[in-house]
Amino acid sequence: MIDIAIPKGSLLNQTLELFERAGLEVRRTEREYNARINDPRIGKVKILRPQEIPTYVSKGYFDLGISGTDWIVESGADVVTVANLNYGKQGPGVVKVVVAVPESMPVSSSREIPPGSRVATEYPNITRSYFERLGIPVEVQFSYGATEAKVPELTDVVVDLTETGSTLIKNGLKIIDVIMESTSELIANQQSWSDPSKREEIEAVETLLSAVIRARGKALLKMNVSEKNIEQVISILPSMKHPTISKLYNSGYYAIESVVDKKDINLLIPQLKKAGASDILEIDISKIVP
Repeated sequence: MIDIAIPKGSLLNQTLELFERAGLEVRRTEREYNARINDPRIGKVKILRPQEIPTYVSKGYFDLGISGTDWIVESGADVVTVANLNYGKQGPGVVKVVVAVPESMPVSSSREIPPGSRVATEYPNITRSYFERLGIPVEVQFSYGATEAKVPELTDVVVDLTETGSTLIKNGLKIIDVIMESTSELIANQQSWSDPSKREEIEAVETLLSAVIRARGKALLKMNVSEKNIEQVISILPSMKHPTISKLYNSGYYAIESVVDKKDINLLIPQLKKAGASDILEIDISKIVP
């Protein structure tokens, strides 16, 4: 059995939803940080701060965990990235670790930041490394949150995580550089990954989680098409590889099914109808396993 660490905080809701869609529902007990998953491959489940998870996985307290790229890099943890799960607190996508300064500060790049500037951040290791690469000596100050509120009285520059940049802008800051992009990653302990039995269980969990990620924003379209219209319908029908086509019994019609992007369906269905498709069905997909 494998032990899993799940991130609390901003990633928790998206993580719980992902596991539930994968058929691995996380059931929390009376104690908030303890949980269980009713699956014979999974033992202990803990809900912990994402900042701590890479280190705990690296040390072998857990076989598997989910954390952001930012905290994996910041911690310097020696872990295996099993899969990029590509979600943040608001849903699919990536967030960015950025450098921001007051709107009134006359700089447009990190290279223009004056030596000796105070830089507040939750990422002291990433920040020190970044400014060392630039050759700019700065005073790195660890921030416990609300970093944007500390400018200009307590700090000159902030290095912070953002999805849209709106909070920084509201506080009179401008983004002048992006240090790195971050998303959720499924990470494994090195020894667990090297153990054949544990690796098989880890890969089984990854298969289920990644299948949900692949199905995100997809739907299955099924329809019937007469033989005379089939080429026209296929010409406008997108698919992951090739549409599946089968002849209907004792008729001049074919059944066609194809996986398509949900965002295109409202435009696509009228086109298919016009091209001769009928009996069109739109079906939600929970998992896609290649």
